[in-house]
Amino acid sequence: MMTNVSQLRLQSQQIGGSEFNTVKELVHWMGAIQAQDYGMAKYAIGVRLKNALVQTIEDAINKGDIIRTHVLRPTWHFVAADDIRWMLELTAKNLNRAMSSNNKRLELDEKTFKKSNGIIEKILRDGKHLTRKEIMAALEKKGIKTNDLRASHIMFRAETDLVVCNGIKKDKQFTYALLDERIASTRKIAKEQALAQLAQRYFLSHGPATLQDFSWWSGLSITEAKNGLALIQSNLISEKYKDSTLWFSNNRINTESKTRKLFFLPSYDEFLISYKSREISMDPKFSSRTFTSNGIFNPIIVHNAKVIGIWKPQLKKDILIKEYFFVPPTENQKRLCAKAAKEFGKFIQKKILRQ
Repeated sequence: MMTNVSQLRLQSQQIGGSEFNTVKELVHWMGAIQAQDYGMAKYAIGVRLKNALVQTIEDAINKGDIIRTHVLRPTWHFVAADDIRWMLELTAKNLNRAMSSNNKRLELDEKTFKKSNGIIEKILRDGKHLTRKEIMAALEKKGIKTNDLRASHIMFRAETDLVVCNGIKKDKQFTYALLDERIASTRKIAKEQALAQLAQRYFLSHGPATLQDFSWWSGLSITEAKNGLALIQSNLISEKYKDSTLWFSNNRINTESKTRKLFFLPSYDEFLISYKSREISMDPKFSSRTFTSNGIFNPIIVHNAKVIGIWKPQLKKDILIKEYFFVPPTENQKRLCAKAAKEFGKFIQKKILRQ
C-alpha cells in the first residue's frame, strides 16, 4: 500500500537523496524542469544534486549538456540535449497552436516565420552566438518588424521549428545559437515512441501522478496523454486516491527516512507546478499565498513533504532571506530553516542573512 504520496514525489523528484551525479543525468531523469525564472531554475537542479554549485549548472548550460528552450505548455524549460529534438517534434504542434491567436494579432503568419527563420539561420551560421537584440537588428534590416511582442514570438517559433536553442552567455546576456551546430544530431523516433518516452519520464520522475497531471505538465491533449500512459502502464503500478488513479514506479516505496527534513525549493519548482492539483502537498487554503491566479509561483518551504510557507531571497551583496510561514513555526522548524538557508548560500556561494 502506498505511503505518503507527497513523500513519494519528493523521492521520485530526487529531492533529499539524488541518485545522479551530473546535471545532464538529473535533467534527463526529470524529463524537463520549468525554467522561466533562470536563477531559481538553476537552484531547482542544484537542490536535486549532491554538492552542486551555481557554476556547476552554468557550465552544463554553456557546454550544451542541457538546453533552455520552450518545449512544454508553453513556457521555458531545461531539457537534456539528447532529448530536445524528439521532444519538440512531439510537442511543437501544440505549442504553436497555443500561440496562434497572438501570432494573428501581431500579424505574424507562416510566410513571415519562414523568412525570419531563414535570416536567423544565416546570421548564426558557423558557430555564431548572438543576443536577441542583435538578431532583431538583423531582422529589422530585412524589413521584418520586431516591435511589441513580435520579437518574443519570432524567437519562440525559431525554437519550436528546431532552428535555434540557447547559446553561451555573452557579457551576462542570453544568446541564441543554431540547434544543429550546438547539439549533435540524434535519431528520429516515431510519435508513438516519443509519447511513450515522455510518459515514462514523467511518471517515473514525478509519480505518483494522475493522467490529468501528465496532460497538464506536458501540454499534450488528454487523448495524447492517455495514449502515452497506455503504452507504458505495464511498467507502472497504480492506486486509487480519492476520486483519482495515481500512477508510479514500484521502486518508489521506501521514502520515509530520506524525505523527513526541511527544504527551501525555488519558485516554479516541479514539486508543485508539475501537477494539475496541488492539494496533496499543501493545504488548499494557503494556495493564494503560494501561487497567484495568473501563474506566479513563489519559492516554497517544504517540511515533511508538505508546504508550510514561502521564502523570498533579496539578491544583493549578501543574500537576505525572508521566511513567511502559514502557521507559527516550531523551534525545530526554525533550526531546519537556518540549515536550508545555509545550503542555498553554499549553492550560490554567498553569505546568507535571515529575517
